[in-house]
Amino acid sequence: MSSRVPFPAEPRRFPVPYRRAMTSRPAAGGGRWVEVDPARVARWVEGFADRHGPPATTAEGYALLLAAPDGATAELHAPPGAPASADVPGFVAAAGAPRRLGLLLVRKGGVAVGMADGVDLAFSKVDTRYVQGRTAAGGWSQQRFARRRDNQAKAVLGEATELAVRLLLPEAATLAALVCGGDRRAVDGVLADRRLAPLAALRADRLLDVPEPRHAVLVAAVAAARAVRILVRDPDPGHRGA
Repeated sequence: MSSRVPFPAEPRRFPVPYRRAMTSRPAAGGGRWVEVDPARVARWVEGFADRHGPPATTAEGYALLLAAPDGATAELHAPPGAPASADVPGFVAAAGAPRRLGLLLVRKGGVAVGMADGVDLAFSKVDTRYVQGRTAAGGWSQQRFARRRDNQAKAVLGEATELAVRLLLPEAATLAALVCGGDRRAVDGVLADRRLAPLAALRADRLLDVPEPRHAVLVAAVAAARAVRILVRDPDPGHRGA
């Protein structure tokens, strides 16, 4: 297994809670990103073929490209930890297979750490802390508040690091990937700790867009971390099939 989990560069942020089996949003450069639960990917592909005609399939690294006769395309990107596949049945089986994922959600107001075993959250720990908001006061008062706020934020990152060391690091050898969420700079700061190098090597490019970490947010993050991302581009109006 590669030391880093390949994943498409854009977009990397996933909204959580992940309440629906499928979500969609515009893609930079045209088309739209569709996020599908692994159990529904086969049905989604069938619907694509019904709408656009039987597609040709090409493997491109960790993605499958479906090219329909009418010019429509769909790029199916494997979720973190899933191996590459050369065809749709293999992709569906790999995407839906049980695997262990580490979860690390960090924001200035708290941290949530857990491990997903398949679709279930095997264990978790959530810690929330008060971080003072910005103040409009000036002079020494503003500087004092800023220092206090920085110290509170550093305490959150320190707690996140220790939780990752205590709970996730012992499981590193069993994880298919580490999926992070929240504030990217905060996550980067946690994983910069040299003790966490084995986890940093497993870090997926996918970054979950989460509110302040809570247990419910961590539970919802399991589905978001396992979702299959599909870049869909509709046919050009001027396209003529063969």
